[in-house]
Amino acid sequence: MIILLVFYPFFRILLNNRKNFPLVLKMMRVWGGSLHRLGGVFIKFEKKEDFPEPPYIVCANHSSYLDIVLMYSIIPDYFIFMGKGEIKDWPLFNILFTKGMNILVERASRTASHKAFKKAGEEIDLGSVVVIFPEGTIPYTAPQMKAFKNGAFKLAMEKNVPIVPISFGNNWKLLQTGAVLKSNGRPGISKVYVHKAIYPKQNNDEEMVSLRKATFEAIDQSIHMK
Repeated sequence: MIILLVFYPFFRILLNNRKNFPLVLKMMRVWGGSLHRLGGVFIKFEKKEDFPEPPYIVCANHSSYLDIVLMYSIIPDYFIFMGKGEIKDWPLFNILFTKGMNILVERASRTASHKAFKKAGEEIDLGSVVVIFPEGTIPYTAPQMKAFKNGAFKLAMEKNVPIVPISFGNNWKLLQTGAVLKSNGRPGISKVYVHKAIYPKQNNDEEMVSLRKATFEAIDQSIHMK
């Protein structure tokens, strides 16, 4: 929170112009890297395939808020998040979404969700990487994943871009989900698996199911590796 407060005045100014977004991302990389290192959390790549040339879509399991922080140290290219609509109510951090750099998805509204994914498509057209947690939320059953929603896979087919699955093996142990100052957290090694990119072959319902299944299985197998 202290580190974010230091950057906040700069965000207020820089986020008024899209050309500054890459600079803001660099600042967020400093924030994210400082946050997890000062907290004693370090990344160990259990598996790391090369990232494809952007644009592409990153799909990861979501078991902890630590997942978001670590993305800034993992993805080498300019990227944006698609996040749940509730983020607009988060103090300080919400400015990264309400100012247009990242995308909020109002899941209760089909119209709003459609607009969000349309905007994500426009970002892909500009060469951006889009990060989506296809479960849509942090499940109470973590590390057991919820079923994936279709949005990421429809978007990959429509824009003909690959999916890069990422598995967070034990973030749910390092920072548990719950009320601020009431959930458990500890230092440790975050086990991260960056999988080989999965390319869509067609644009139809069968291919969407195939993409969703392949992504789920790649992530799920790594989570349960000993």
